[in-house]
Amino acid sequence: MMNSKPKILIVGPAYPYRNGPSVYLYHLCKQLSPDFEMVVVNYSMLYPNFLFPGKTQYDESKDALAFPNVRLVNSLNPVSWVNTARYINKQQPDMIVFDWWHPFFAPCHTGIISFLKKSLKRKVVYLTENVISHEANKTDKALTRLALKNANCFLALSDAVKKHLESMFDKRVFRSELPIYDFYRLSKQEENVRASFGFSDTDNVFLFFGLVRRYKGLDLLLEAFAELAKQDASVKLLVVGEFYEDIKPYTDIIEKHDISDKVIVENRYISNDEVERYMMACDAVVLPYRSATQSGILNVAYGFYKPVIVTNVGELGSLVDEGETGHIVAKPDVADIKEGMQRYLQSKKNGTDYAGHIKHYITHKHSFKDVNGVFKNMLEYLRTKG
Repeated sequence: MMNSKPKILIVGPAYPYRNGPSVYLYHLCKQLSPDFEMVVVNYSMLYPNFLFPGKTQYDESKDALAFPNVRLVNSLNPVSWVNTARYINKQQPDMIVFDWWHPFFAPCHTGIISFLKKSLKRKVVYLTENVISHEANKTDKALTRLALKNANCFLALSDAVKKHLESMFDKRVFRSELPIYDFYRLSKQEENVRASFGFSDTDNVFLFFGLVRRYKGLDLLLEAFAELAKQDASVKLLVVGEFYEDIKPYTDIIEKHDISDKVIVENRYISNDEVERYMMACDAVVLPYRSATQSGILNVAYGFYKPVIVTNVGELGSLVDEGETGHIVAKPDVADIKEGMQRYLQSKKNGTDYAGHIKHYITHKHSFKDVNGVFKNMLEYLRTKG
């Protein structure tokens, strides 16, 4: 019996690649599968090794998030673009979704689309977590426009991205968001996980989690934490994630303020099966970002019912109920970040039920569960648009 479900084909990074886009695509495909036939076209080569700042591009987790996919796309090989287009033409999908996250992929995407049948070019949609990368230059902006002009409509994962797209193109922009990443809750951790880091039950442990780049503001957090530690002996800081830039300026801050006994730094990529250990060890997660649209790290924290302290940049502030699911810092500077951490400490002392508020937020305010309806609306829009 033929599959009567509409067929959605997604071109994007999936397992065995690691990091945010592949994690998101796994969750998206799992969520959509009851209503759609899902086909994922993955990369045979994502980045050439000399362009990749980390130690490996591959997910080495024991608990891998693997959705079935076919690895066809070499980001630098035009022959693979032709072969990918041929594969898509044979699949005859009802919608073709290109996952956009970096201008490096603009030539590749544009090349694939150029070889699609004319009827399929009218079914191209761009999924956009960010429009312009956090560290974009003029070339990046030109490449972004080159790729995104091929879209018949967009799916934006934040209001900030939606507004940005609407300012660039006279095209329909649909809206969804990142899921709550609760799959890391493996319930395998020992009860004394905090003690394994040397933390006591009375310590207040803040966590900075994820890849380290300048826009994420770790330097601001270290300076703020140093000031806070002078006033409160209970505070500790976990910095966990692979540094995509020189670590020395950050360790210099730690040495300058003599806080090495209060700060633990783990400079490496954290596999899926290890995330729980760090989330269970902390009391709150800090996102001191200089710029952002939204953040998967916030959704990981919520998945563990951990409150967050976020700078009010991009969409971050709108994802936090002040004083309930966390605290919003007015701007990304040392004084404000310190004040936000102090606000959390006082609220915790007053008995705020952060976990309860986060559970309520997930149940009543988070809309990823509605993404199936969004895709149905996009399909109808493409059919009507013709």
